[in-house]
Amino acid sequence: MIRNIGKSSSDDKWFAPKWQPVFKEAVDDLCYFLSRGYAERSALQLVGNRYKLNKRQRKAIYRISVGEQQITKRIQSSCAIENVKQEDVEIDGFNLLILLESILSGAYVFKGRDGLFRDISSVHGSYRRVLETDHAIVLVGKALKELQVNSVKWYFDYPVSNSRRIKNKVLEISDNNGFGWSADLVMNPDKILITSSNVVVTSDGGILDHVRRWFNLGAYLINHHINHSNIIAV
Repeated sequence: MIRNIGKSSSDDKWFAPKWQPVFKEAVDDLCYFLSRGYAERSALQLVGNRYKLNKRQRKAIYRISVGEQQITKRIQSSCAIENVKQEDVEIDGFNLLILLESILSGAYVFKGRDGLFRDISSVHGSYRRVLETDHAIVLVGKALKELQVNSVKWYFDYPVSNSRRIKNKVLEISDNNGFGWSADLVMNPDKILITSSNVVVTSDGGILDHVRRWFNLGAYLINHHINHSNIIAV
């Protein structure tokens, strides 16, 4: 089954321009707490209650907010565009695909204080292709060819239903376009990516805080290949 994820029917209301000053103050506050070691869940609840934010708005400010120490570390381990040439790249498959599917479907995405773009979708044990999936995969291939990377390997979570289907789709598109990719199903891609010596593509904070090197492919695609207006950056 293929469907379109798009944005929620109420998102234009909850992410309207009038909310931007509120989001900025909320993100400033949440970043302050995170920088000082407060627990994420309790800090988000405190800030969300203070600004009377609903569930989707709270998800959004959480995706944007990053502690100062995390920002510093992520800047130090990030790779510039010119530094990924001839490098081996490993991709956090569901993380990248769901972000791109959201963007291509017109959903709102959020630019974190660390420069990474994130959506407010999530995978809870199940994944289904959407109308934008194939386009998203091809866009990744064209971008990585432009960047002249050496090799590309995708990782997908084996426990997620339909993970084998999306892995096979990635390899099929790779074969049809001459991308030369490989892909694996693994129990926990995070563990593999965290210990990798290659360039990692993800926007997952838990991975970014530990990897040796990472590349902001989402930002590259938005800046060079995708004209997207529903971006919230505060």
